[in-house]
Amino acid sequence: MPDLIGCDFSSSPSKRKPIVLALGQARQGRVQVKELLSFETLAAWGHWLAQPADWVGGFDLPFGLPRELVETLGWPTDWAACMDHYARLDRPTIREQFAAFCNARPVGGKFAHRATDLPAGSSPSMKWVNPPVAYMLHAGVPLLRQAGVHFPGLTSVTPGTDLRRVALEAYPGLLTREVLGQRSYKSDDKTKQTPERLLARRELLSALERGQTRLGLRLVASNALLGRLADDASGDSLDACLCLMQAAWAQQQHQAGHAQYGLPPCDPLEGWIVTA
Repeated sequence: MPDLIGCDFSSSPSKRKPIVLALGQARQGRVQVKELLSFETLAAWGHWLAQPADWVGGFDLPFGLPRELVETLGWPTDWAACMDHYARLDRPTIREQFAAFCNARPVGGKFAHRATDLPAGSSPSMKWVNPPVAYMLHAGVPLLRQAGVHFPGLTSVTPGTDLRRVALEAYPGLLTREVLGQRSYKSDDKTKQTPERLLARRELLSALERGQTRLGLRLVASNALLGRLADDASGDSLDACLCLMQAAWAQQQHQAGHAQYGLPPCDPLEGWIVTA
């Protein structure tokens, strides 16, 4: 059975803010988190992804841009060609072109959105600040593509695609809002790492252990690992585990015969967030 991974991603990883991977397996409705890995550079993360292995992964970064944006800018509307074009740009150029797009639009409708953003409640993938998801796409998707992984819903199977490594766009906010509503459970700012946020992480973990989300899956981990997830005030480790659970749901759908890992029919340029 393929292993599962969940990824909390950073477009500029460092020792202080690494990329975090949660590794685990699912069986009979139980998702066991076995290990957490940290990567302080994009190169190290990309090298790990390229290793031969069997996994289904949920990655907390956008895999596509809004079709409206791409067509307005005159970029290729084939996903692979669009990603090739996007990867060749530097961040200042991306910011300049996206800002010009926004400046030409009315107040209240500055950003273009993908179809998946509304049901997922996610930020538009063209946003370059708070959070800089456009840069996350720019940093992460090229390395996933270099690793040769399979992107259900975005690409057809071509020579060189490794169907044993499946990458899905995930979003932890889908599950956290089910349990916590709009309450915050994390912060990178040490002055905002409050007892209230610690209690929220514990409440979220408790709900995950009991299987009280739309996924109907139960999180299982050692007491030491559960303590580590609660104590990580940045929320990065917990977010990686939330992505892991979304990957487990997708794996379950595939095992039940869903060729696209539970993704609905979607725009092959924009993609879709798993479980949205």
